[in-house]
Amino acid sequence: MASLIWTFCYLSVLFGLSAYGIHRYFIIYLFLKNRKRVPVPAGRFEELPVVTVQLPIFNEVYVAERLLRSVSELDYPQDRLQIQVLDDSTDETREITARYSEKLRRRGFDVELIHRVDRTGFKAGALERGLASARGEFVCILDADFVPPAHLLRHTVDFFTDPKIGMIQTRWGHLNRGYSLLTRVQAMFLDGHLLLEQTARSRSGRFFNFNGTAGLWRKSCIEQAGGWQHDTLTEDLDLSYRAQLAGWKFIFLPDVVTPAELPVDMNGFKSQQHRWTKGSIQTCKKLLPLIWRSKLPLPIKMEATGHLMSNFAYLLLACLVVLLHPSTGGPQSGWMRTLLIDVPIFFTASVSVAIFYICAQRELNPRTWMREIMLLPCLLGLGVGLSLNNARAVLEAMFNHKSDFARTPKYGIERKAQPWRNCRYMPLKSLLPLAELFFAIYFTYFVFYAFRNHQFLSVPFLLMFQFGFLYVSLSSFAQWLPKFSWNSSRAPAALPA
Repeated sequence: MASLIWTFCYLSVLFGLSAYGIHRYFIIYLFLKNRKRVPVPAGRFEELPVVTVQLPIFNEVYVAERLLRSVSELDYPQDRLQIQVLDDSTDETREITARYSEKLRRRGFDVELIHRVDRTGFKAGALERGLASARGEFVCILDADFVPPAHLLRHTVDFFTDPKIGMIQTRWGHLNRGYSLLTRVQAMFLDGHLLLEQTARSRSGRFFNFNGTAGLWRKSCIEQAGGWQHDTLTEDLDLSYRAQLAGWKFIFLPDVVTPAELPVDMNGFKSQQHRWTKGSIQTCKKLLPLIWRSKLPLPIKMEATGHLMSNFAYLLLACLVVLLHPSTGGPQSGWMRTLLIDVPIFFTASVSVAIFYICAQRELNPRTWMREIMLLPCLLGLGVGLSLNNARAVLEAMFNHKSDFARTPKYGIERKAQPWRNCRYMPLKSLLPLAELFFAIYFTYFVFYAFRNHQFLSVPFLLMFQFGFLYVSLSSFAQWLPKFSWNSSRAPAALPA
Protein backbone atom coordinates (compact mmCIF):
# COMPACT_ATOMS: atom_id res chain seq x y z
CA MET A 1 0.00 0.00 0.00
CA ALA A 2 2.79 2.41 0.92
CA SER A 3 4.50 1.61 -2.37
CA LEU A 4 1.33 2.43 -4.31
CA ILE A 5 0.94 5.76 -2.50
CA TRP A 6 4.59 6.61 -3.17
CA THR A 7 4.23 5.67 -6.85
CA PHE A 8 1.08 7.78 -7.20
CA CYS A 9 2.77 10.81 -5.61
CA TYR A 10 5.92 10.34 -7.68
CA LEU A 11 4.05 10.11 -10.98
CA SER A 12 1.73 12.98 -10.07
CA VAL A 13 4.72 15.25 -9.47
CA LEU A 14 6.38 14.18 -12.73
CA PHE A 15 3.21 14.69 -14.75
CA GLY A 16 2.76 18.11 -13.12
CA LEU A 17 6.30 19.14 -14.08
CA SER A 18 5.64 17.79 -17.57
CA ALA A 19 2.62 20.07 -17.89
CA TYR A 20 4.85 23.05 -17.17
CA GLY A 21 7.30 21.72 -19.76
CA ILE A 22 4.57 21.56 -22.38
CA HIS A 23 3.64 25.14 -21.56
CA ARG A 24 7.27 26.13 -22.08
CA TYR A 25 7.19 24.52 -25.54
CA PHE A 26 4.07 26.56 -26.28
CA ILE A 27 5.88 29.77 -25.32
CA ILE A 28 8.73 28.84 -27.69
CA TYR A 29 6.17 28.24 -30.45
CA LEU A 30 4.50 31.62 -29.86
CA PHE A 31 7.89 33.34 -29.86
CA LEU A 32 9.06 31.77 -33.12
CA LYS A 33 5.71 32.43 -34.78
CA ASN A 34 5.57 36.11 -33.76
CA ARG A 35 9.18 37.25 -33.42
CA LYS A 36 9.12 39.15 -36.72
CA ARG A 37 5.98 41.10 -35.81
CA VAL A 38 8.01 44.06 -34.61
CA PRO A 39 5.80 46.77 -33.04
CA VAL A 40 5.96 50.25 -34.53
CA PRO A 41 4.47 53.49 -33.19
CA ALA A 42 1.08 54.45 -34.56
CA GLY A 43 2.43 57.97 -35.10
CA ARG A 44 4.76 60.64 -33.75
CA PHE A 45 4.12 63.32 -31.18
CA GLU A 46 4.28 66.74 -32.79
CA GLU A 47 5.23 68.10 -29.38
CA LEU A 48 6.87 65.74 -26.92
CA PRO A 49 4.67 65.09 -23.88
CA VAL A 50 5.69 65.69 -20.29
CA VAL A 51 7.19 62.54 -18.73
CA THR A 52 7.61 61.98 -15.00
CA VAL A 53 10.54 59.72 -14.12
CA GLN A 54 9.87 58.02 -10.78
CA LEU A 55 12.84 56.67 -8.83
CA PRO A 56 11.74 54.51 -5.85
CA ILE A 57 14.72 54.27 -3.48
CA PHE A 58 15.28 52.64 -0.11
CA ASN A 59 18.76 52.57 1.46
CA GLU A 60 20.74 52.60 -1.79
CA VAL A 61 23.94 54.32 -0.70
CA TYR A 62 26.03 52.58 -3.38
CA VAL A 63 23.87 53.26 -6.44
CA ALA A 64 21.64 56.30 -5.74
CA GLU A 65 24.02 58.86 -7.23
CA ARG A 66 24.66 56.70 -10.31
CA LEU A 67 20.92 56.47 -10.91
CA LEU A 68 20.33 60.23 -10.60
CA ARG A 69 23.29 61.00 -12.83
CA SER A 70 22.07 58.64 -15.57
CA VAL A 71 18.54 60.07 -15.44
CA SER A 72 19.95 63.59 -15.85
CA GLU A 73 21.64 62.40 -19.06
CA LEU A 74 18.39 61.30 -20.73
CA ASP A 75 18.00 62.79 -24.19
CA TYR A 76 14.74 64.61 -23.48
CA PRO A 77 13.87 68.30 -23.19
CA GLN A 78 14.29 69.52 -19.61
CA ASP A 79 11.01 71.43 -19.68
CA ARG A 80 9.24 68.18 -20.64
CA LEU A 81 10.84 66.11 -17.88
CA GLN A 82 9.98 65.79 -14.20
CA ILE A 83 12.16 63.70 -11.89
CA GLN A 84 10.58 62.30 -8.72
CA VAL A 85 13.00 60.90 -6.16
CA LEU A 86 10.82 58.67 -3.96
CA ASP A 87 13.30 58.12 -1.16
CA ASP A 88 12.12 56.11 1.86
CA SER A 89 15.68 55.63 3.11
CA THR A 90 16.68 55.46 6.75
CA ASP A 91 20.44 55.83 6.23
CA GLU A 92 22.73 58.37 4.57
CA THR A 93 21.15 57.66 1.21
CA ARG A 94 18.84 60.53 2.19
CA GLU A 95 21.78 62.95 2.23
CA ILE A 96 23.03 61.65 -1.13
CA THR A 97 19.65 62.06 -2.85
CA ALA A 98 19.05 65.47 -1.26
CA ARG A 99 22.47 66.74 -2.31
CA TYR A 100 22.25 65.45 -5.89
CA SER A 101 18.63 66.57 -6.29
CA GLU A 102 19.66 70.09 -5.37
CA LYS A 103 22.54 69.88 -7.82
CA LEU A 104 20.12 68.94 -10.61
CA ARG A 105 17.74 71.74 -9.68
CA ARG A 106 20.58 74.24 -10.07
CA ARG A 107 21.09 72.83 -13.57
CA GLY A 108 17.46 73.57 -14.41
CA PHE A 109 15.82 70.17 -13.83
CA ASP A 110 12.39 69.84 -12.26
CA VAL A 111 13.23 67.52 -9.35
CA GLU A 112 10.77 66.60 -6.61
CA LEU A 113 12.24 64.83 -3.59
CA ILE A 114 9.65 62.93 -1.55
CA HIS A 115 10.67 61.32 1.72
CA ARG A 116 8.06 59.36 3.66
CA VAL A 117 8.39 58.91 7.41
CA ASP A 118 7.02 55.38 7.12
CA ARG A 119 7.08 52.70 4.40
CA THR A 120 3.36 51.97 4.17
CA GLY A 121 2.90 49.86 1.07
CA PHE A 122 6.67 49.74 0.52
CA LYS A 123 7.50 50.36 -3.17
CA ALA A 124 3.84 50.42 -4.23
CA GLY A 125 3.11 52.99 -1.53
CA ALA A 126 5.98 55.19 -2.70
CA LEU A 127 4.82 55.03 -6.32
CA GLU A 128 1.26 55.80 -5.26
CA ARG A 129 2.43 58.82 -3.27
CA GLY A 130 4.48 60.12 -6.19
CA LEU A 131 1.67 59.68 -8.69
CA ALA A 132 -0.45 62.17 -6.74
CA SER A 133 1.94 65.01 -7.64
CA ALA A 134 3.26 63.74 -10.98
CA ARG A 135 2.75 66.38 -13.66
CA GLY A 136 3.60 64.06 -16.54
CA GLU A 137 0.94 62.36 -18.65
CA PHE A 138 3.33 59.41 -18.82
CA VAL A 139 5.40 57.89 -16.01
CA CYS A 140 8.76 56.13 -16.39
CA ILE A 141 9.76 53.93 -13.43
CA LEU A 142 13.39 53.04 -12.74
CA ASP A 143 14.70 51.02 -9.78
CA ALA A 144 17.88 52.15 -8.08
CA ASP A 145 20.17 49.59 -9.71
CA PHE A 146 19.23 50.54 -13.28
CA VAL A 147 21.22 52.77 -15.62
CA PRO A 148 18.88 53.97 -18.37
CA PRO A 149 20.35 54.66 -21.80
CA ALA A 150 20.10 58.25 -22.99
CA HIS A 151 17.65 57.29 -25.75
CA LEU A 152 15.20 55.50 -23.44
CA LEU A 153 12.36 58.03 -23.65
CA ARG A 154 12.94 58.97 -27.28
CA HIS A 155 12.66 55.32 -28.37
CA THR A 156 9.52 54.57 -26.39
CA VAL A 157 7.23 57.53 -25.85
CA ASP A 158 5.84 57.68 -29.42
CA PHE A 159 4.12 54.32 -28.89
CA PHE A 160 1.68 56.22 -26.66
CA THR A 161 0.27 57.97 -29.73
CA ASP A 162 -2.06 54.97 -29.80
CA PRO A 163 -4.59 55.85 -27.07
CA LYS A 164 -5.14 52.16 -26.27
CA ILE A 165 -1.52 51.63 -25.15
CA GLY A 166 -1.24 51.74 -21.37
CA MET A 167 2.31 50.45 -20.72
CA ILE A 168 5.60 49.98 -22.56
CA GLN A 169 8.21 47.59 -21.16
CA THR A 170 11.85 47.57 -22.25
CA ARG A 171 14.18 44.59 -21.88
CA TRP A 172 16.59 44.45 -18.97
CA GLY A 173 20.29 44.32 -19.72
CA HIS A 174 22.99 43.18 -17.29
CA LEU A 175 25.74 45.55 -16.14
CA ASN A 176 27.71 42.81 -14.36
CA ARG A 177 26.82 39.69 -16.35
CA GLY A 178 30.39 38.36 -16.34
CA TYR A 179 31.10 39.06 -12.66
CA SER A 180 30.74 35.46 -11.44
CA LEU A 181 29.12 32.13 -12.17
CA LEU A 182 26.05 33.28 -10.25
CA THR A 183 25.56 36.45 -12.30
CA ARG A 184 26.12 34.63 -15.59
CA VAL A 185 23.49 32.04 -14.75
CA GLN A 186 21.09 34.71 -13.48
CA ALA A 187 21.48 36.52 -16.79
CA MET A 188 20.49 33.34 -18.64
CA PHE A 189 17.43 32.93 -16.41
CA LEU A 190 16.33 36.51 -17.07
CA ASP A 191 17.10 36.37 -20.79
CA GLY A 192 14.69 33.47 -21.16
CA HIS A 193 11.90 35.33 -19.40
CA LEU A 194 12.58 38.82 -20.74
CA LEU A 195 13.05 37.79 -24.35
CA LEU A 196 11.04 34.65 -25.05
CA GLU A 197 8.13 34.93 -22.63
CA GLN A 198 7.55 38.68 -22.87
CA THR A 199 7.90 38.75 -26.66
CA ALA A 200 5.69 35.69 -27.15
CA ARG A 201 2.90 37.01 -24.93
CA SER A 202 3.09 40.60 -26.13
CA ARG A 203 3.06 39.88 -29.86
CA SER A 204 0.43 37.13 -29.71
CA GLY A 205 -2.09 39.27 -27.83
CA ARG A 206 -1.76 37.42 -24.51
CA PHE A 207 -1.42 39.15 -21.17
CA PHE A 208 2.09 39.95 -20.02
CA ASN A 209 3.41 41.96 -17.11
CA PHE A 210 5.33 45.11 -16.34
CA ASN A 211 8.63 43.98 -14.78
CA GLY A 212 8.53 46.58 -12.01
CA THR A 213 11.09 48.89 -13.63
CA ALA A 214 12.53 50.04 -16.98
CA GLY A 215 9.09 50.74 -18.39
CA LEU A 216 6.64 53.57 -19.00
CA TRP A 217 2.99 53.85 -17.96
CA ARG A 218 0.18 56.07 -19.11
CA LYS A 219 -0.91 57.81 -15.91
CA SER A 220 -4.61 57.42 -16.71
CA CYS A 221 -4.10 53.68 -17.24
CA ILE A 222 -2.76 53.30 -13.70
CA GLU A 223 -5.65 55.31 -12.29
CA GLN A 224 -8.39 53.51 -14.25
CA ALA A 225 -6.96 50.10 -13.30
CA GLY A 226 -7.30 50.90 -9.60
CA GLY A 227 -3.88 52.40 -8.90
CA TRP A 228 -0.91 50.87 -7.12
CA GLN A 229 -2.06 48.35 -4.52
CA HIS A 230 0.12 46.74 -1.88
CA ASP A 231 -1.74 43.58 -0.89
CA THR A 232 0.81 41.49 -2.83
CA LEU A 233 4.63 41.58 -3.01
CA THR A 234 4.51 41.97 -6.81
CA GLU A 235 2.60 45.20 -7.26
CA ASP A 236 3.84 45.32 -10.87
CA LEU A 237 2.28 41.98 -11.85
CA ASP A 238 -0.92 42.84 -10.00
CA LEU A 239 -1.40 46.22 -11.71
CA SER A 240 -0.44 44.77 -15.10
CA TYR A 241 -3.22 42.19 -15.03
CA ARG A 242 -5.80 44.62 -13.66
CA ALA A 243 -4.97 47.10 -16.42
CA GLN A 244 -5.24 44.49 -19.17
CA LEU A 245 -8.49 43.20 -17.70
CA ALA A 246 -9.73 46.78 -18.05
CA GLY A 247 -8.93 46.71 -21.76
CA TRP A 248 -5.54 48.42 -21.94
CA LYS A 249 -2.88 47.16 -24.37
CA PHE A 250 0.80 46.66 -23.50
CA ILE A 251 3.91 46.65 -25.68
CA PHE A 252 7.24 44.91 -25.07
CA LEU A 253 10.33 46.31 -26.83
CA PRO A 254 13.15 43.72 -26.73
CA ASP A 255 15.48 45.94 -28.76
CA VAL A 256 15.37 48.80 -26.23
CA VAL A 257 17.69 47.59 -23.47
CA THR A 258 17.90 49.16 -20.01
CA PRO A 259 20.91 47.76 -18.10
CA ALA A 260 20.76 46.82 -14.42
CA GLU A 261 22.92 45.27 -11.74
CA LEU A 262 22.40 41.59 -10.95
CA PRO A 263 22.65 40.43 -7.31
CA VAL A 264 26.21 39.24 -6.67
CA ASP A 265 25.50 37.36 -3.43
CA MET A 266 23.46 34.19 -3.08
CA ASN A 267 21.40 35.41 -0.13
CA GLY A 268 20.39 38.56 -1.97
CA PHE A 269 19.45 36.50 -5.02
CA LYS A 270 17.40 34.09 -2.91
CA SER A 271 15.63 36.98 -1.21
CA GLN A 272 14.72 38.42 -4.61
CA GLN A 273 13.49 35.04 -5.88
CA HIS A 274 11.44 34.49 -2.72
CA ARG A 275 9.73 37.87 -3.13
CA TRP A 276 8.97 37.35 -6.83
CA THR A 277 7.69 33.82 -6.27
CA LYS A 278 5.52 34.65 -3.29
CA GLY A 279 4.12 37.77 -4.94
CA SER A 280 3.19 35.90 -8.11
CA ILE A 281 1.20 33.32 -6.14
CA GLN A 282 -0.51 36.09 -4.15
CA THR A 283 -1.47 37.74 -7.44
CA CYS A 284 -2.64 34.40 -8.79
CA LYS A 285 -4.99 33.97 -5.82
CA LYS A 286 -6.22 37.54 -6.14
CA LEU A 287 -6.84 37.79 -9.88
CA LEU A 288 -7.22 34.33 -11.42
CA PRO A 289 -10.93 34.06 -10.43
CA LEU A 290 -11.55 37.48 -12.03
CA ILE A 291 -9.82 36.36 -15.21
CA TRP A 292 -11.99 33.27 -15.55
CA ARG A 293 -15.18 35.23 -14.81
CA SER A 294 -14.30 37.78 -17.49
CA LYS A 295 -15.34 37.64 -21.16
CA LEU A 296 -11.77 37.22 -22.37
CA PRO A 297 -11.11 34.65 -25.13
CA LEU A 298 -10.26 31.17 -23.86
CA PRO A 299 -6.64 31.20 -25.19
CA ILE A 300 -5.92 34.37 -23.19
CA LYS A 301 -7.47 32.88 -20.05
CA MET A 302 -5.45 29.68 -20.42
CA GLU A 303 -2.15 31.49 -20.99
CA ALA A 304 -2.82 33.82 -18.06
CA THR A 305 -3.44 30.75 -15.91
CA GLY A 306 -0.18 29.15 -17.01
CA HIS A 307 1.68 32.40 -16.36
CA LEU A 308 0.26 33.11 -12.91
CA MET A 309 0.60 29.50 -11.76
CA SER A 310 4.09 28.94 -13.17
CA ASN A 311 5.86 29.18 -9.80
CA PHE A 312 3.93 26.22 -8.42
CA ALA A 313 6.53 24.24 -10.38
CA TYR A 314 9.00 24.97 -7.55
CA LEU A 315 6.67 23.27 -5.08
CA LEU A 316 6.49 20.23 -7.35
CA LEU A 317 10.28 20.25 -7.73
CA ALA A 318 10.72 20.32 -3.95
CA CYS A 319 8.33 17.36 -3.68
CA LEU A 320 10.34 15.51 -6.32
CA VAL A 321 13.51 16.10 -4.30
CA VAL A 322 11.89 14.36 -1.33
CA LEU A 323 10.37 11.53 -3.37
CA LEU A 324 13.42 10.82 -5.49
CA HIS A 325 15.44 7.78 -4.47
CA PRO A 326 17.74 5.84 -6.82
CA SER A 327 17.10 2.55 -5.06
CA THR A 328 13.55 2.65 -6.39
CA GLY A 329 13.89 4.81 -9.47
CA GLY A 330 10.14 5.31 -9.60
CA PRO A 331 7.74 2.63 -10.81
CA GLN A 332 9.21 -0.71 -11.86
CA SER A 333 11.51 -0.44 -14.85
CA GLY A 334 10.94 -2.10 -18.21
CA TRP A 335 10.46 -1.19 -21.85
CA MET A 336 6.78 -0.36 -21.36
CA ARG A 337 7.52 2.09 -18.54
CA THR A 338 10.41 3.57 -20.56
CA LEU A 339 8.22 4.09 -23.62
CA LEU A 340 5.10 5.37 -21.88
CA ILE A 341 6.55 7.29 -18.94
CA ASP A 342 10.29 7.94 -18.97
CA VAL A 343 10.70 9.18 -22.56
CA PRO A 344 7.65 11.51 -22.63
CA ILE A 345 8.47 12.97 -19.20
CA PHE A 346 12.14 13.46 -20.15
CA PHE A 347 11.21 15.44 -23.28
CA THR A 348 8.51 17.50 -21.60
CA ALA A 349 9.96 18.19 -18.13
CA SER A 350 13.71 18.28 -18.87
CA VAL A 351 14.47 18.85 -22.55
CA SER A 352 11.96 21.71 -22.71
CA VAL A 353 14.06 23.69 -20.20
CA ALA A 354 17.22 23.22 -22.26
CA ILE A 355 15.54 24.16 -25.55
CA PHE A 356 13.93 27.21 -23.92
CA TYR A 357 17.23 28.73 -22.79
CA ILE A 358 19.15 27.65 -25.89
CA CYS A 359 16.54 29.41 -28.02
CA ALA A 360 16.90 32.60 -25.95
CA GLN A 361 20.70 32.63 -26.18
CA ARG A 362 20.68 31.94 -29.93
CA GLU A 363 18.36 34.88 -30.44
CA LEU A 364 20.37 37.26 -28.25
CA ASN A 365 23.90 36.08 -29.02
CA PRO A 366 24.01 34.58 -32.54
CA ARG A 367 27.81 34.39 -32.50
CA THR A 368 28.52 33.35 -28.91
CA TRP A 369 25.46 31.33 -27.91
CA MET A 370 27.40 28.05 -27.90
CA ARG A 371 29.70 29.44 -25.22
CA GLU A 372 26.77 30.65 -23.14
CA ILE A 373 24.89 27.35 -23.18
CA MET A 374 27.90 25.56 -21.75
CA LEU A 375 26.52 26.91 -18.47
CA LEU A 376 23.21 25.12 -18.99
CA PRO A 377 23.99 22.36 -16.43
CA CYS A 378 24.77 25.09 -13.87
CA LEU A 379 21.48 26.81 -14.70
CA LEU A 380 19.56 23.58 -14.18
CA GLY A 381 21.45 22.90 -10.95
CA LEU A 382 20.75 26.40 -9.61
CA GLY A 383 17.06 25.93 -10.39
CA VAL A 384 17.08 22.75 -8.32
CA GLY A 385 19.04 24.42 -5.51
CA LEU A 386 16.45 27.21 -5.32
CA SER A 387 13.55 24.77 -5.06
CA LEU A 388 13.36 24.81 -1.24
CA ASN A 389 13.64 28.60 -1.05
CA ASN A 390 10.93 29.16 -3.65
CA ALA A 391 8.70 26.31 -2.48
CA ARG A 392 8.63 28.00 0.92
CA ALA A 393 7.53 31.21 -0.81
CA VAL A 394 4.69 29.34 -2.56
CA LEU A 395 3.49 27.85 0.72
CA GLU A 396 3.67 31.21 2.51
CA ALA A 397 1.48 32.74 -0.20
CA MET A 398 -0.97 29.83 -0.15
CA PHE A 399 -1.43 30.04 3.61
CA ASN A 400 -1.48 33.87 3.75
CA HIS A 401 1.72 34.24 5.73
CA LYS A 402 2.52 37.96 5.84
CA SER A 403 6.02 39.26 5.19
CA ASP A 404 7.64 42.60 4.44
CA PHE A 405 8.91 43.73 1.05
CA ALA A 406 12.54 42.58 1.35
CA ARG A 407 14.65 44.67 -1.00
CA THR A 408 17.49 43.10 -2.97
CA PRO A 409 20.86 44.59 -1.88
CA LYS A 410 22.72 46.48 -4.60
CA TYR A 411 26.39 47.31 -4.35
CA GLY A 412 27.13 49.33 -7.49
CA ILE A 413 29.20 46.46 -8.88
CA GLU A 414 29.95 46.52 -12.59
CA ARG A 415 33.46 45.03 -12.74
CA LYS A 416 35.02 41.84 -11.45
CA ALA A 417 37.58 43.66 -9.34
CA GLN A 418 34.96 45.33 -7.16
CA PRO A 419 34.59 43.60 -3.76
CA TRP A 420 31.26 43.40 -1.96
CA ARG A 421 31.80 41.46 1.26
CA ASN A 422 32.24 44.57 3.39
CA CYS A 423 29.02 46.14 2.13
CA ARG A 424 26.48 47.11 4.77
CA TYR A 425 23.34 45.69 3.17
CA MET A 426 23.12 42.02 4.15
CA PRO A 427 19.99 39.86 3.95
CA LEU A 428 18.75 38.34 7.19
CA LYS A 429 20.27 35.03 8.18
CA SER A 430 18.18 31.94 7.67
CA LEU A 431 18.28 28.28 8.61
CA LEU A 432 17.33 27.27 5.08
CA PRO A 433 20.98 26.73 3.96
CA LEU A 434 21.16 23.92 6.54
CA ALA A 435 18.29 22.12 4.81
CA GLU A 436 19.95 22.73 1.43
CA LEU A 437 23.22 21.30 2.79
CA PHE A 438 21.34 18.25 4.07
CA PHE A 439 19.95 17.56 0.58
CA ALA A 440 23.41 18.08 -0.92
CA ILE A 441 24.72 15.34 1.39
CA TYR A 442 21.60 13.26 0.67
CA PHE A 443 22.27 13.31 -3.06
CA THR A 444 26.01 12.80 -2.61
CA TYR A 445 25.22 9.49 -0.95
CA PHE A 446 22.87 8.55 -3.80
CA VAL A 447 25.51 9.35 -6.41
CA PHE A 448 27.79 6.77 -4.78
CA TYR A 449 24.83 4.41 -4.46
CA ALA A 450 24.11 4.71 -8.19
CA PHE A 451 27.75 4.00 -9.07
CA ARG A 452 27.87 1.00 -6.75
CA ASN A 453 24.70 -0.48 -8.24
CA HIS A 454 25.65 0.33 -11.86
CA GLN A 455 22.76 2.79 -12.31
CA PHE A 456 24.92 4.93 -14.53
CA LEU A 457 22.09 6.58 -16.45
CA SER A 458 20.86 8.22 -13.26
CA VAL A 459 24.28 9.62 -12.28
CA PRO A 460 24.17 12.88 -14.34
CA PHE A 461 20.68 13.58 -13.03
CA LEU A 462 21.73 12.99 -9.41
CA LEU A 463 24.91 15.04 -9.86
CA MET A 464 22.80 17.99 -11.01
CA PHE A 465 20.75 17.79 -7.80
CA GLN A 466 23.88 17.39 -5.70
CA PHE A 467 25.65 20.34 -7.32
CA GLY A 468 22.57 22.58 -7.12
CA PHE A 469 22.02 22.16 -3.39
CA LEU A 470 25.74 22.20 -2.58
CA TYR A 471 26.37 25.41 -4.54
CA VAL A 472 23.36 27.24 -3.12
CA SER A 473 24.01 26.17 0.48
CA LEU A 474 27.76 26.86 0.52
CA SER A 475 27.31 30.18 -1.28
CA SER A 476 24.71 31.16 1.32
CA PHE A 477 27.00 30.23 4.20
CA ALA A 478 30.01 31.96 2.63
CA GLN A 479 28.46 35.39 3.09
CA TRP A 480 28.46 34.92 6.87
CA LEU A 481 32.12 33.86 7.13
CA PRO A 482 34.45 36.27 8.95
CA LYS A 483 35.09 39.26 6.73
CA PHE A 484 38.51 39.75 5.26
CA SER A 485 40.13 42.06 2.76
CA TRP A 486 40.11 41.14 -0.87
CA ASN A 487 42.97 41.88 -3.19
CA SER A 488 41.68 44.45 -5.66
CA SER A 489 42.55 42.21 -8.58
CA ARG A 490 40.67 39.22 -7.25
CA ALA A 491 37.00 38.58 -7.98
CA PRO A 492 34.97 37.59 -4.92
CA ALA A 493 32.76 35.14 -6.78
CA ALA A 494 31.54 32.07 -4.96
CA LEU A 495 32.70 29.87 -7.82
CA PRO A 496 34.89 30.80 -10.79
CA ALA A 497 33.10 31.93 -13.89
